[in-house]
Amino acid sequence: MAETNGTNGSSSYNVPLWINGKEVTTPTTFDVISPSNSKLLWHCSSASTDDATAAVEAAQKAYNSWRKTKPVKVREIFLKAAEIIDRRAEELGSYMEEETGAPDIFAKGFNVPSTSEMVRDLAGRVSGIMGSIINCAEDGTSALVFKEPYGVVLGIAPWNAPYILGMRAVAFALATGNTCVLKGSELSPRCFWAIGSIFAEAGLPPGCLNVIYHRPQDAVAVTNTLIEHSAVKKVNFTGSTAVGSIIAGAAGKALKPVLMELGGKASAIVLDDANLEKAAFQCALGAYLHAGQICMSTERIVVHEKVLPQFTEHLKAAVDKIYPSSGSAPNLVAKAGVEKNKKLVDDAVSKGAKPVMGSNDVADTEDSKYRMRPIIVGGVKKGMDLYYTESFGPTVSLISVASEEEAIDLANDTEYGLSGSVFTESLARGIRVAKAIDSGAVHINSMSVHDEASLPHGGVKKSGWGRFNASWGMEEFLKIKTVTYQE
Repeated sequence: MAETNGTNGSSSYNVPLWINGKEVTTPTTFDVISPSNSKLLWHCSSASTDDATAAVEAAQKAYNSWRKTKPVKVREIFLKAAEIIDRRAEELGSYMEEETGAPDIFAKGFNVPSTSEMVRDLAGRVSGIMGSIINCAEDGTSALVFKEPYGVVLGIAPWNAPYILGMRAVAFALATGNTCVLKGSELSPRCFWAIGSIFAEAGLPPGCLNVIYHRPQDAVAVTNTLIEHSAVKKVNFTGSTAVGSIIAGAAGKALKPVLMELGGKASAIVLDDANLEKAAFQCALGAYLHAGQICMSTERIVVHEKVLPQFTEHLKAAVDKIYPSSGSAPNLVAKAGVEKNKKLVDDAVSKGAKPVMGSNDVADTEDSKYRMRPIIVGGVKKGMDLYYTESFGPTVSLISVASEEEAIDLANDTEYGLSGSVFTESLARGIRVAKAIDSGAVHINSMSVHDEASLPHGGVKKSGWGRFNASWGMEEFLKIKTVTYQE
């Protein structure tokens, strides 16, 4: 591997890794293709198992010094990093738009500012880590309970919200005295490179954060090398449930703790007393923001039969407002996502479901194989793939129910449990329904996509375990040590 300096926006640019505070290029590279126009954006260095080992070793070397760094210095670095994110917001947003096809409002309007807010929030919490003093049973004996960092933490983050998800994969660990290796998705490597660049510019010591990515065919070898390395003490993963199961299995075999934030099948329940126009717009946003490629995206809209006809008209109007027929269709990151959603719709229709808005026939007219018009599918039932499978695309099911209880049962009839929504004019009713839904979060009168720095974020069931954000996120990366003493 070779060190490099500087950046370049041309297709000849080779996105480097970050290892031990230096930008490193590798002889093996892969191409990064724009999902918006199918053109080459740039090349990217691909980490080998040796590079992965070097990243872990750099983190291990930096750990003993970083863990002793005083909170005031950590806060200074984090506040500086937040300032850099704000200053480079246009640059960062552009990388995300180019690599993932995300719309401007999601990249520059949400992801970038939310990331700087997360870092600022953490900066204010670093001095608040506290242990405790215990009065033991035996006279003259007391105990101290310390909270200490684990050591080297491996964070694995996906492409769909690379700044928020990439930053949280390492920031909470860094703030609590750990050092990190961040393994970013090959679909948006320059976004992950930027996270390394931000912290390097902010003055984070070399080795504290190392950033790598690799070709898809090297995933198993590189990931196993990282997880199995004796210096890696904890793993956090955000991504699909299928891959999360593999990561958890590898970590379990090595007896290493993991934090998992995985897939979802969020239901939005529209009760008979809901503000239908507001509910429809929020459901449309929740279903189609970033082309539905968010783990919290609304997958099922569950509507009381009394208001279904009126709600359906409001929903169609809301979708047309967000993605007007005269404009561009939602842009997915890969052709496979479009094909998956088409197959889910075809299967549902073949078993009796009916498109309420949009269809695969319309989708087939798109010039780009990365784009797909929003589809609302009515009459989705058990036995249809769309009922259970996370679509992760611009497809949503519209399901009628006769009661509040039926709506709750349907929302819980999934192996996932990440997010959800309830729409009602009665706060008491909304809280009652929210408490009955088995999910990591439920949002009353707002869309299922909701994540902010001060709120715990994570799921239940096959949506994962553990929590990111705020004090809950910090506790995930602290271990407890008991020390007793006799007077």
